[in-house]
Amino acid sequence: MKFVLASLLVLACACKKDKEAPPATTTTGSATPGSGSSMMATGSGSGSGSGSSMAGSAEQPPPAPYTPAADVPAPIKDAIAAPDRSEADRRLDAGRKPGETLAFFGIAPGQKVEELFAGGGYTTELLARIVGDKGHVYAENTTEVLDKFARKPWTERAAKPVMKNVTSVERPIDDPFPAEAKNLDAVIIVLNYHDTVWMKADRGKMNKAVWKALKKGGVYGIIDSSATKGSGTKDSETLHRIDEDLVKKEVTAAGFKLAGESDVLRNPDDKRDWNSSPKAAGNKRGTSDRFVLKFKKA
Repeated sequence: MKFVLASLLVLACACKKDKEAPPATTTTGSATPGSGSSMMATGSGSGSGSGSSMAGSAEQPPPAPYTPAADVPAPIKDAIAAPDRSEADRRLDAGRKPGETLAFFGIAPGQKVEELFAGGGYTTELLARIVGDKGHVYAENTTEVLDKFARKPWTERAAKPVMKNVTSVERPIDDPFPAEAKNLDAVIIVLNYHDTVWMKADRGKMNKAVWKALKKGGVYGIIDSSATKGSGTKDSETLHRIDEDLVKKEVTAAGFKLAGESDVLRNPDDKRDWNSSPKAAGNKRGTSDRFVLKFKKA
């Protein structure tokens, strides 16, 4: 009798412990109740149980709103608003203001244009959309730039139907034009003039080649991040910036006239002491003080 009572007591205690025990983590990696919110916040965890929710929390926010100024011509506005542009490109719009800058350079349907140091082609695609089927775009990259970081993204972009009027040009930056690139309406270089420093390019030769390729009245448009005044090329390799006055001096030495300057990308709060390259800038990307210069071939 005593043995039976003792057995019943043991079973009762065991049942009580089973009821009080918390639910275990499943083999799919789902968190136990109560831990889910902290895992979501830190981005840890894996498995099918948490995968869909975690993927949602890791998604980037939508691109920052960008509306070109009212006086930007319709073909440029339409190119920016094209529904088949990638979200990655749209994320750059607010920081680059392509509507205002390309309008300032006078880019229009039917033109022949070359972009120097096209990189992955963000600006090239906009140019292709703007000039349309009756225009043409030459997109220059050096072999070194393509092999280092741009060949895959450029090749993927170049395969898009909208790029059918673009010729990829793989040439040195100081000898950037194929024989057929003559009487161009515009040549632009966006945020890369300073890169000619680490590339050991002959900028005098490059600027004279631009002069030769442009038609009379053609535009040479340059956008870059400002270095401290009087610094020349000192910060070009370390901070990815260049002295605006040096650029003006070098380009006018090739025969160009400075035809205009735009303040659309100016940021007076930029102390010009940080690295403006895309990878290093982080959340500061698109906020450096940038000069926008328009030169013309007289």
